[in-house]
Amino acid sequence: MKKVAVVGAGAFGKNHVRVVSESSRAELAFVVDPNLALAREHAGPRGAQALESHRELVGRVDAAVIAAPTIHHASIACDLMEAGIDVLVEKPIAVTVTEADRMIEVAERQGRILQVGHLERFNPAIIGLEKLATLPLFFEIHRMSVFTLRSLDIDVVLDLMIHDLDIVLSFVQSELKEIRAAGISVLSPKVDIANVRLEFANGCIANLTASRVSTEKVRKLRLFQPLQYISLDYAKQSMAAFTVGGDEGIGFEQIAVEPGEPLKLQFDAFMDSVETRRQPKLDGPTARRTLETALAVLDKIGEHSNVVAKTLADGWK
Repeated sequence: MKKVAVVGAGAFGKNHVRVVSESSRAELAFVVDPNLALAREHAGPRGAQALESHRELVGRVDAAVIAAPTIHHASIACDLMEAGIDVLVEKPIAVTVTEADRMIEVAERQGRILQVGHLERFNPAIIGLEKLATLPLFFEIHRMSVFTLRSLDIDVVLDLMIHDLDIVLSFVQSELKEIRAAGISVLSPKVDIANVRLEFANGCIANLTASRVSTEKVRKLRLFQPLQYISLDYAKQSMAAFTVGGDEGIGFEQIAVEPGEPLKLQFDAFMDSVETRRQPKLDGPTARRTLETALAVLDKIGEHSNVVAKTLADGWK
């Protein structure tokens, strides 16, 4: 059984603590947080030890889950991998592509597992969609959340939309040709609402909307491909397909999805890689591409904001 630590005992870190402690394949050995009282709060009931610094893990664990703020991902992950510890890092992989490159280099040089927590890839509905997708031509995706104080160190693109960017990039095996995007700040200094249009070289179009100031929680994806429309609900883990053809003309089918907790499925996949040394499907280079796309989206939002600002300024002259 592998000894595992969770670094970061905040809003999402506590979920990782639960999942690791409940796994039959791992021993939750430590919970790490600069706020030692918070680390103790989550470590104690699980029979783990609380620590203030990730550097105290060296020589004491086989693997670690990093759920610290994004700005610390690169430094913590590199320190641990240099010490021979495999890591599962929450998304996004890092703040910059340069940091992501550094993490990938250390993982390769040290022969460590570097998995990134793009959780929706382990949603049973998405796993089912992977079996049905043939030639995606159009995506319509909405991801809405009510406002909370978590993850305000990053924009909604890196906080929420990055899940769907990752999924679209995984399904569309074609070069990204054009990005159009707009976004605004509402309740935080960062972008809270964003709308993006991606165009790929093979003609596929993806429209994505993400908001963290919604009055309701919505997680839905619609995919259109030749002779078929598929509707997916992330939260309900449900999927339905409308297919053209056959005696009835248009057939409807509610696709069976075996339910499961994505966080547990993700951790199981991480443990598979730790035990077998096979690279995870959500490895560093995959997460780097998603981060690069997300940062390009933010650049386009910045360009749009400058145009709007100029329009407003000219309008008041």
